[in-house]
Amino acid sequence: MEEDTDYRIRFSSLCFFNDHVGFHGTIKSSPSDFIVIEIDEQGQLVNKTINEPIFKISEIQPEPNNFPKKTKLDLQNLSFEDGRNQEVNTLVKYTDGDQNHPSGSEKEDTISDGTSKCEEKADVLSSFLDEKTHELLNNFACDIKEKCLSETELIGLPLEFSIGRILDKNQRASLHSAIRQKFPFLITVGKNSEIVVKPNLEYKELCHLVSEEEAFNFFKYLDAKKENSKFTFKPDANKDHRKAVHHFVNKKFGNLVETKSFSEMNCSTGNPNVVITVRFREKAHRRGKRPLPECQEGNVIYTAFTLRKENLEMFEAIGFLAIKLGVIPSDFSYAGLKDKKAITYQAMVVRKVTPERLKNIEKEIEKKRMNVFNIRSVDDSLRLGQLKGNHFDIVIRNLKKQINDSANLRERIMEAIENVKKKGFVNYYGPQRFGKGRKVHTDQIGLALLKNEMMKAIKLFLTPEDLDDPVNRAKKYFLQTEDAKGTLSLMPEFKVRERALLEALHRFGMTEEGCIQAWFSLPHSMRIFYVHAYTSKIWNEAVSYRLATYGARVVEGDLVCLDEDIDDENFPNSKVHLVTEEEGSANMYAIHQVVLPILGYNIQYPKNKVGQWYHDIRSRDGLQTCRFKVPTLKLNVPGCYRQILKHPRNLSYQLMEDHDIDVKMKGSHIDETALSLLISFDLDASCYATVCLKEIMKHDVLN
Repeated sequence: MEEDTDYRIRFSSLCFFNDHVGFHGTIKSSPSDFIVIEIDEQGQLVNKTINEPIFKISEIQPEPNNFPKKTKLDLQNLSFEDGRNQEVNTLVKYTDGDQNHPSGSEKEDTISDGTSKCEEKADVLSSFLDEKTHELLNNFACDIKEKCLSETELIGLPLEFSIGRILDKNQRASLHSAIRQKFPFLITVGKNSEIVVKPNLEYKELCHLVSEEEAFNFFKYLDAKKENSKFTFKPDANKDHRKAVHHFVNKKFGNLVETKSFSEMNCSTGNPNVVITVRFREKAHRRGKRPLPECQEGNVIYTAFTLRKENLEMFEAIGFLAIKLGVIPSDFSYAGLKDKKAITYQAMVVRKVTPERLKNIEKEIEKKRMNVFNIRSVDDSLRLGQLKGNHFDIVIRNLKKQINDSANLRERIMEAIENVKKKGFVNYYGPQRFGKGRKVHTDQIGLALLKNEMMKAIKLFLTPEDLDDPVNRAKKYFLQTEDAKGTLSLMPEFKVRERALLEALHRFGMTEEGCIQAWFSLPHSMRIFYVHAYTSKIWNEAVSYRLATYGARVVEGDLVCLDEDIDDENFPNSKVHLVTEEEGSANMYAIHQVVLPILGYNIQYPKNKVGQWYHDIRSRDGLQTCRFKVPTLKLNVPGCYRQILKHPRNLSYQLMEDHDIDVKMKGSHIDETALSLLISFDLDASCYATVCLKEIMKHDVLN
């Protein structure tokens, strides 16, 4: 296949560490030939049934009506220092000096639920704050409000006010809410149990477009998040002004609400007025599914489970589960990515879904070659890397000797496996990290994101392969027309990421800002995945250069890890040591201790030719001034370190006939071409079985 040949060529430069001859064979002849099982942080295989009640029906909370999802507001343009990653908490209550009535066109039921609650919560200020703090807060708020409603900037004013540390979590939550409700032109931020109050720049910005009354009621509407409610700005005959209001709302809150213009007849003049109406984006529940199960008290539910999938891409599996459960893909968290052409078992956690609800879709997802089990309630989501490693059971078929090798095949296999078991393998990132497309690889998209080339990244993502299928026809149409809506009608439903991007492009337009919003339609874990693909590619090139330059010797300027127990990449600079000239000459360290940095803003580089190589490669890719932060996408890449060698653990193997009849390793006289190899081993997190097999076989395995 052309596709396989292309990515083989791409990885042909990866070097070997061992000097045995190796052999030929084929992996992944079928998904059942490649079984991957996660090993959790306790060292347990996640496919094992947990010996505890999965869930009790009596503990399941009733599922209330479906309210629009409470999302974080967009702070990427917030000018305050350290403010862009913090959640803006908007208000629901009027200040004492405001008129207590909504804007003319707003429906009464939109805000009526919030009024009595707001009055209750406003009293919390005097309940929890001492008299002096209360007075200082009021003075701070009055100063900010005066400037917010004027054309002057906030020059000369303190930009934040600290309430102090509140140790009780519930009291902090009440204070956050009460302050926001009383002072809509302020936001509150939590810092290690401390509540800090700051000006709400978005309120100030909106007040320059609409009246204070409208701005107040709009933020009240946002915070109430009442299902099926809407907010209407006052009639506006100025098209350019309406366009500015549309742009503001979509730019700041487009993931939460949508805007539309409607004509209303003016009874006094007989002419139509145009009003802008805002409503929450619908959370569609397909096929009559029950609403999202959120707790009455507002606490988020987390349900953990083990996902088994067969011959299915992980993001496609998540997209399918999201549709069935009535949530979005970013509500799922996981510890690691898994192969497509395989049977894989991995731990997952989904938010806002009860164990009972997940249990109810078991039969439906079986048709998609998925199963869920070990379903249980937990307290939090998973994060990438939150696993000990993976266990692999692999069948290698069509075993053959290398060309012109006269040795016995069995002996070659045993020699190769024992060699790698003893000496290890080069810890490359596998080709699946970069995609198998011939034209565009994930690392190219990641490089474009690092260089803030958002539109280029979108076009790379939607670049078609030379294949005539619905997906590639849709991509080809997009590159020719940039018609996101038309492309959506062509893109198959199962292409979850592509459709998410296209829906955002249709909403926001094929502009630089629209492309930023499109990337925000993907979960953070997907956005950062592309950047990590680029840094992984550079690491692969770096380790090849390091081994070609210095071999297995540990030399002056190398970086070594001083902790023998490190089994992942997340170790601090304090555990990395720069080898001195004396230490290099004395052979104080072994090659398995050598680490190389993965690009980021918080790493040190080797002080030898390898360090210069990193400098040159950054220049080659236009990253001389890159700080490895992409604030527009809320991506931070601190970097880390990766050991250049790894060893498979708990390795066992057995030769078998192709008809699954076990063959003894000694004294067998069988046709060598009829042999298959069953090999099992464990690898640390972020290590690739295909890379280990390539070192064993000295041959590019078909992946």
